Amino acid sequence: MLLYFLELLERVWHIEPPAAFAYFSTRMLLSSITTLLVTIAFGPFLIRKLYGLKTGQSIRVEDCPMLARLHEKKRDTPTMGGTLMLGSMILSLFLWMDLKSSFTWILLLTTLWLGILGGYDDYLKMKFKNAKGISAKRKLGLQLLLSLFISLYLFWPQATNAVKILKAPVAKEQVSSVTKTLKTQDYMSRYYLPFKKNPLFILTGAGILAGLFITGFVVTGCSNAVNLTDGLDGLASGLLVLSAGVLALFAFFSNNSEMARYLNILYIEGSGEIAVYLCALMGACLGFLWYNGYPAQVFMGDTGSLALGGVLGVSAVLLRRELLLAIVGAIFVAEALSVILQVGSYKLRNKKRIFLCAPLHHHFEYKGWPETKVVLRFWIVGLVLAMIGLITLKFQ
Repeated sequence: MLLYFLELLERVWHIEPPAAFAYFSTRMLLSSITTLLVTIAFGPFLIRKLYGLKTGQSIRVEDCPMLARLHEKKRDTPTMGGTLMLGSMILSLFLWMDLKSSFTWILLLTTLWLGILGGYDDYLKMKFKNAKGISAKRKLGLQLLLSLFISLYLFWPQATNAVKILKAPVAKEQVSSVTKTLKTQDYMSRYYLPFKKNPLFILTGAGILAGLFITGFVVTGCSNAVNLTDGLDGLASGLLVLSAGVLALFAFFSNNSEMARYLNILYIEGSGEIAVYLCALMGACLGFLWYNGYPAQVFMGDTGSLALGGVLGVSAVLLRRELLLAIVGAIFVAEALSVILQVGSYKLRNKKRIFLCAPLHHHFEYKGWPETKVVLRFWIVGLVLAMIGLITLKFQ
């Protein structure tokens, strides 16, 4: 919206606005500052409203009875704080992002779709205390439906374009150069591995169906993994800042053809818009930490965790950095795997458990680690993983 206003100033009133406002780097900083300040400023108002609505956190005790004692003090802490985070991000999107970009609308759709889904889930839990909310099958189905819409939009032209690209007589040593100059709509069939500059594989023809599956797996998996990680004060917010920060840098560098060529990464026209929105996500998480840090005054709930995880997953798909996300977000992966392994072991090994409690952060709580120590150590591991992700920029 700001870009349109600046264009109007120049075209109608002949006022030349500062060129810095058109730079992606400037808009990245402004978007993060916007969400940070909005979240902090409106946090107290939202917390009072949520207390009035009695959106207290429900505590799961059927699998981990000890949680009732460990987290008893959290029972009346309001949830659905994610509404403020998503609201500030959408405001920042309309202020600082290019509304002509398809990336902008894909990210907006993801935020609204998963935010509404998570919000309805939180509402059901609030209305019917200790209820499980939306059934797991229905929630998964709606997440996969979003992934399908995004995949069809991204891969539809690829069903024919990918074949044409591969038929072109390109020497092996020229593949990297061709990859960097592909237009936005011509790169979705290519998948990349960290530490490797050329595509790991290229999908063609019927192989595009595998691309639909990969997109659905990444988006849905990341959304649910962040949701599972959001169980301790500040844990998910801090890890989201680190993961989003790495992807934002990749999006920023991928948007510049010269920088992409220098770093041997894929050039993606317009990917700077992804960087702007990821910076908005970072600012929202930092602002939310102001109230979500131990002891938490509010929780983001499924409203925030499902949407923020989905935005992270969609961003990785758009940047063709799905495997990079698995590295920098390895804690999210570990949290999700701990639940899968726990459930599988319980069902297949005559109710035997692998962990004292799942997700993984509760296992360490059961071992006697204070909540603050679990969060701090997970943040440290997340920071190390983020640095490894950044190292991949140079080692390829």
